[in-house]
Amino acid sequence: MSDKTGHLYEFGPFVLDTAQQLLTREGAPLQLTPKTYDTLLVLVESHGRLMLKDEIMKAVWPDSFVEESNLTQQISMIRRALGETAGERRYIATVAGRGYRFAAPVTEAVKAPVRRVFKPVWALAPALVIMVLAFGIYRWRPVPERVRSLAILPFQSLREDPKSDFLGFSLADAVITKLGYVRSLSVRPSSAIGGYKHMAIDIPKVAAELQVDTILTGNFLLDGKDLRITSQLVDVKTRNILWRGSFDLEYDKLLTVQDSVARQIIKGLELSLSPSEVERLKPDKQIDPQAYEYYLRGVDLYANNDFPLAIKMLQKAIEMAPDYAPAWAGLGRAHSANASFEFGGSDAYREAQAAYEKALALQPTQIEAKIYMANLFTDTGRVEQALPLLRRALQTNPNHAEAHWELGYAYRFAGMLKESAAECERARQLDPSVKLSSSALNTYLYLGEYDKFLESLPRNSENALIVFYRGFGDYYKKNLDRAVKDFDRAFELRPTMLQAKLGKVLSEAIGKRNKKALEMLNETNSKIEERDVRDSEAIYKIAQAYAVLGEKASALRVLRRSIESGFFSYPYIAADPLLESVRDEPEFARLLTMAKERHEAFKRL
Repeated sequence: MSDKTGHLYEFGPFVLDTAQQLLTREGAPLQLTPKTYDTLLVLVESHGRLMLKDEIMKAVWPDSFVEESNLTQQISMIRRALGETAGERRYIATVAGRGYRFAAPVTEAVKAPVRRVFKPVWALAPALVIMVLAFGIYRWRPVPERVRSLAILPFQSLREDPKSDFLGFSLADAVITKLGYVRSLSVRPSSAIGGYKHMAIDIPKVAAELQVDTILTGNFLLDGKDLRITSQLVDVKTRNILWRGSFDLEYDKLLTVQDSVARQIIKGLELSLSPSEVERLKPDKQIDPQAYEYYLRGVDLYANNDFPLAIKMLQKAIEMAPDYAPAWAGLGRAHSANASFEFGGSDAYREAQAAYEKALALQPTQIEAKIYMANLFTDTGRVEQALPLLRRALQTNPNHAEAHWELGYAYRFAGMLKESAAECERARQLDPSVKLSSSALNTYLYLGEYDKFLESLPRNSENALIVFYRGFGDYYKKNLDRAVKDFDRAFELRPTMLQAKLGKVLSEAIGKRNKKALEMLNETNSKIEERDVRDSEAIYKIAQAYAVLGEKASALRVLRRSIESGFFSYPYIAADPLLESVRDEPEFARLLTMAKERHEAFKRL
């Protein structure tokens, strides 16, 4: 027999049991690290009294010298466990510069000794089974975690200067990339914030548009070699300024800005970081300042869809700083976009893959490079290789919206349409603006849910890709007048884009100008074959256009190339109404079998 005595501290819906070293909420255990438990116990035992920081640190780390940031992190973790939000102090009150006080009323009781009578092992078996099962339920149940949504808007220049204009967007992008590893944050991607360049910011309006609860705004002034950056972090709901600060630095120290701002955001939101997150957020090593400027210029040019010039800028950055991984990742992305949208072809894809591989060799944890390379693999018929990259990215940050989107994209190519829709919807839950202007939720189109597809597109967008897809959705719905209007508009906006060219072909076909449509389609297809463009989903659209024009042999030839190149979305191909003219052809049956076999193999994988 043995006795064990402890204390119970009750506050609100919580009970702190010192005998079991356990915090429960309404009977359900909450997971705390040992140091978080120790810190909470020190505060609760002294409830109502101000505890100085040094006093707490000596109690929690009696034999160690630790930095104050360790205490700040433990306080943040306690607040998260107790459900406190930023600015709310129901349980822990901060006395600025001095320490903390446990502010909630506490009821204390001595826990009665538990008398334990030892029994034979066989008699304990049923209880042990129940305990093991219960432990498994609590041990492996994911702890709900509040994910803050954050938009980092382009920094605004306080002086009109075309030479430094690139800084506004590219500095915001650098901070966004830096925070991509933080699980408790859903940071809006750079593609979502580009439209706010040179715009007066109405914080509630922007927050509603981007559906975020926190916004970082800032401005900058470049005067010769001196740069001043001022920014503030705002809680949209409470209108509280969580952090405000400025940085005065020499222009050559630009690289330090992303690290400084990222640190202040984490501090302002009181985020707790895992050791792996802390490691990944360490400052990048210094590189040549001119190389970093070229990198930032390349990022800005990519955002403006000037892929060839972006490539040149990023190559200059790499020439001067060959070990800077983000520049390699950016170069890969620019080459990929050039291949997909501007007929860059196989050479561009090879350059892109080599750049991604270099980025990951230099920095294996780089989450963006994994996501971008997975997109490249999907586009070039290697969906099976995309999966492990995306799964590793989601292990690093399960709340990374773009990683979920790319996984849905891969599933779409392979015909796992319900799974694709689920991943893309998860991405949009985390970030309603993810890929909103650079991709479309085609899965709904492939499922025959045309209204849902059209609803998923941003309204009133003048982005050529989105305008094309709006027309494509209406084409499926047989709203031909609206389809023609959008197809023609997309071609007017960006006549070099592959999808815009295909939209124009369909527009000509709707107008019964089949000869002109066929000439355009042949020219486009020849260009794709000549340059070995491998975007199998885009190639599939060429097969559709040939089928619509009644060119059966060409439609089947291009359809084979699409399937062999990696677009084997069997359920869609089997039911696609645009392929009606070739459906009874023996070759179509063979191609459908080919798609089905790879689709089934992928499902098993």
